[in-house]
Amino acid sequence: MPRLIVTQFMTLDGVVEAPGGETTHRHSGWTMPYGTDDLVAFKLREVQEAGSLLLGRRTYEQFAEAWPPREGPFADAMNALPKTVVTSRAGELGWNATALVADRQLGGVRAAVQGLKEQEGDAPILVPGSASLVRSLLVWGLVDELRLLTYPVLVGGGVRIFPDDREKWAFELTTLDRFESGAVLHIYRLAGS
Repeated sequence: MPRLIVTQFMTLDGVVEAPGGETTHRHSGWTMPYGTDDLVAFKLREVQEAGSLLLGRRTYEQFAEAWPPREGPFADAMNALPKTVVTSRAGELGWNATALVADRQLGGVRAAVQGLKEQEGDAPILVPGSASLVRSLLVWGLVDELRLLTYPVLVGGGVRIFPDDREKWAFELTTLDRFESGAVLHIYRLAGS
């Protein structure tokens, strides 16, 4: 069964919003000065090892606009991966994507994502960005692994992924890597998974 892996760019103050130039934050693009070769190589391996992407609708729309016109190994991997998009809007999706149809009577998004995790295969389901979706996945206990790529910058507030529901989930640190730029990768696995 595939593991569900959340991968996030994060500031020291826990913000995940606008890491790559999106217009929603006044400090947009805060990852850009830290893009060293070793960090780029890690992100390339991550998408090449994934079996699929699980995305929220806004992240899907941003990615579907950004990646198809690009070339190179990373763009090739992103464009080829099958994508599942959690959305409340009906309609066809392009870019190798399928809408997650979640019947409220059968448990909604939570049950549908659990169904994805029960499919055949070992290649992980990668969840990049998608802060609202990630908050729900954490609350539901569906995240098997958290990959937090923390950048040495504070941006004074913005969207965060951690829920404020007063639930407790124990994770175990499995990897701690420092990149040449000073960004640090923390990989945590859900305890007992």
